[in-house]
Amino acid sequence: MSERQRVFLGIDPGDDARHALAAFLEDHLDGAVIPGRVVPPRNWHVTLRFLGSTESDELDRVVGLIGARLVDEDPFRMSFDGLGAFPRPERATVLWLGVGRGAEAAAALATICEESAQHVGFAAEDRPFHPHLTLARIRPQQRVSELIESIGVVPATQVVDHVTVYRSATGRGGAEYTILDRLPIGADARV
Repeated sequence: MSERQRVFLGIDPGDDARHALAAFLEDHLDGAVIPGRVVPPRNWHVTLRFLGSTESDELDRVVGLIGARLVDEDPFRMSFDGLGAFPRPERATVLWLGVGRGAEAAAALATICEESAQHVGFAAEDRPFHPHLTLARIRPQQRVSELIESIGVVPATQVVDHVTVYRSATGRGGAEYTILDRLPIGADARV
C-alpha cells in the first residue's frame, strides 16, 4: 500500500515577489489590520489544483502527465493585481490578492492540472478557477470593502517557469507546506 499525503499544485511566488508583496502590503495598510487568520508569507501561493489525500502512485501519475504537457507551454510573466474577497467584499470569508497579467496563462496551467488529475481518477473540481493568492481566512465573515479599496494595485511581478507540487500538513500552528517537486515549463520540462 502506498503512502497517502495531502497534496496540491500551485504557483510559488518566489522569494523576490514574496518580499515585494509583503513590503507593499505592510507599507500600504496604513495602520489597518488584515482581519481573520492571516496566511504567513512563507505559505503564499496561487493554487492551480487541490488534489487532497493522494497516494504516492496517484501523485506520480498526475505529475508525469502534467510534466509531459508542460513541455508545450511557455514560461510567462505574472503580475499581481488588487485585493478581492470571496464570496464578496461585503461578507468576506477569504481575502485574496488577484492575478493581473498572466491570468490566462495561469488558467491554462490550471486546465492542464485539472485534466491530468481527472485522467488519473480524481473527481472534477466543482468551482471555476480564479487565480489568486489567499491572504486571510475570515470567520465569521466580515465586510472588507474599505480595506480592498485602500490598497489598490500591488506592483509585484514574477516569471512563472514551473508548477510546484506541495504537501500540506495541518497542526497546532496552522498549515505547513512542503515543496515536493517543481515541474519545469517549456523546453526544460521533463518528459
